[in-house]
Amino acid sequence: MANPIQEAFAAIRRTPLLTGLSALMVGLALFVVGLFGLAAHNLRVALETIEERVEVVAYLRDGTDTTRVGEARRALADLPGVEAVGYVSKDSARVRAISSLPEIREVSADLEPNPFPASLEIRFLPGNRTSEAVDAVAEAAGGYDFVEDVTYGEGWVEKLFLLRRIGAVTAMIMGGAFALVATLIIGTAIRIAIFARKEEIQIMRLVGARNSFVHRPFLLEGAVTGFLGGLLALFLTAVTYRALKAFLFDLQGIPGSWILGGLAAGAILGVLASSLAVRRYLREV
Repeated sequence: MANPIQEAFAAIRRTPLLTGLSALMVGLALFVVGLFGLAAHNLRVALETIEERVEVVAYLRDGTDTTRVGEARRALADLPGVEAVGYVSKDSARVRAISSLPEIREVSADLEPNPFPASLEIRFLPGNRTSEAVDAVAEAAGGYDFVEDVTYGEGWVEKLFLLRRIGAVTAMIMGGAFALVATLIIGTAIRIAIFARKEEIQIMRLVGARNSFVHRPFLLEGAVTGFLGGLLALFLTAVTYRALKAFLFDLQGIPGSWILGGLAAGAILGVLASSLAVRRYLREV
């Protein structure tokens, strides 16, 4: 009996059109997954950029003792998820306001005393910018009697994290759906190949070949078909990415780990689909 690897590649050489069409169909299915992955990755990058701006600002009452402010800074900095607590004096707040809104320069110059309050700006560690952590820190900051007001954009912070959760769930559902489509395509192609070689399979079984030996060439065919489809999807996704980046807007490329995972997923889907198709056929004969 021939080696299963030799048998698999011999079968691919005998039916190059069928293998090519199968790889093309798988590649197109995985290409859609690649486009969705590209969109999901850039959405995640954009959300992370926005999340970096998430901070709690506690506005202080005028005349607050600096010792108490220092104690509050140290206590707030020790809270879980807090990266740093910065102090913005009244003069610094005035300079910031003039820099960001030049039109108030003349107005603010006539206002004495300085109407801008001092504040504490609380920044968070990456991975800890959740709505729960922000709410807890805002509540702790608001508990000091010398804190006049606490702001952190409650509405848009909640929408930001809601959008992130929706994106993650959508990615799982869409990715699973297209993976199922790719599996069905590979399985159909393998079943066609099996029926085209049914006499050969029957002869192999007559001479004593076990089902496991009959399985192996088809499993390898499925893996090769899925891998070739993954390469095609990678090429199409890369071309689309370069076109979008060159003519429409700047994008972040898909991480290398995602690319390797996609190629591995294509091969695994091929093996899975082939295994199911072969088992079903061997039960029927």
